[in-house]
Amino acid sequence: MAVHARTRLLAAPVADRRTSPADSAGHRAGAALVPTLGVEEEFLLVDPATRTPVARSPEVLAGARGLGGLVQAEFYACQVEVCTEPVRTLPALRTQLLYLRREVARAAAGARCQVVASGCPPLAATMPIPVTDTPRYRLMARHFGAMADCRTGAVCGCHIHLGVRDRAEALQLSAHLRPWLPALQALAANSPVWQGKDTGHASWRARCWAEWPTVGPAPVLDAAAYEVLADALVSSGLLLDRRMIYWFARPSEHVPTLEVRIADVSADADTTVLLAGLVRGLVARLRRDVREGRQAPVVSDALLRAAHGCAARAGLSGQGLDPLSGRPASLRHLLDRLVDHARPGLTAAGDLDAVTALLKRTLRAGTGADRQRAALGRFGRAEDIVDSLADAFTRPA
Repeated sequence: MAVHARTRLLAAPVADRRTSPADSAGHRAGAALVPTLGVEEEFLLVDPATRTPVARSPEVLAGARGLGGLVQAEFYACQVEVCTEPVRTLPALRTQLLYLRREVARAAAGARCQVVASGCPPLAATMPIPVTDTPRYRLMARHFGAMADCRTGAVCGCHIHLGVRDRAEALQLSAHLRPWLPALQALAANSPVWQGKDTGHASWRARCWAEWPTVGPAPVLDAAAYEVLADALVSSGLLLDRRMIYWFARPSEHVPTLEVRIADVSADADTTVLLAGLVRGLVARLRRDVREGRQAPVVSDALLRAAHGCAARAGLSGQGLDPLSGRPASLRHLLDRLVDHARPGLTAAGDLDAVTALLKRTLRAGTGADRQRAALGRFGRAEDIVDSLADAFTRPA
């Protein structure tokens, strides 16, 4: 929910510098469609003994002040958020993500807590968690009442920023992305356990987060219609400001980026790299469609919301709904189709081999939701989930 003016993603398309001059003109044209990339990750702070959320973000932020604007408070005092600088390659992104996680983990240890990455806290807090003490967050808490209760609201996401030319292009890309995001949501699911019990959902965060206004698939809008709608949402009082437009893919209000907000935060940095690589490859592919004047697929909002509901419940191993055909389909099949569709963009970015290897690792080890359930199944204790999350937080694959 924080403001991310510091996410200074370059707007211009970036060619892959590893491309040889001998490569084909077609490959060079494809590389020119590859956007810059940045990631925001929201984390939970937990007590090492009870494994429950604790309100120690001020102490953690003080210990991590050397990171400057790359780390900041989130809505609740049991959360912190990190933000990478803009990058051109996945190895550079991975280096930054691991560095930020290690620095935050070091600061958390100094504040007598641990930092973990889960879409929801596996265990409930043992005492009330306050909203972070800033004017905007206090106003949000008053305005939205029970929705701002930490017992249901302390959710953590991963937001992926792609550099674009302008808001118009961001809106066109968000329209083209709509049918692909349920499969990405299933891959990113990492919050099956809440208040010590399996919720029956791979992403319980998706259910909790959906209570907030505007959370859901992005509407299909051009730039003029976006301005009219955004003004109406704020002037009506539904939202406090435009920063509260929480669509699954939205244009930034501050910098020329498209922000994809569908994912639970990942337990480990390599899964975040996988998600970012897939999104960028898909956007690079869709960017060609936009620039060649192809229309976005027509998908009903009701069908798309149902597809997202299936993805949140079933995760990658279950049955979903194909937003393009309206027919049932396994979410693994929908993910395979996404990867195939993104392949030209992944190739242009030089990311195909890395993303293929990371996806094989994830499918072999299980998604974050699969791994949380495995930890719960070993001993029947949610505390073991928190321990496994703490262990994975800074560990490279």
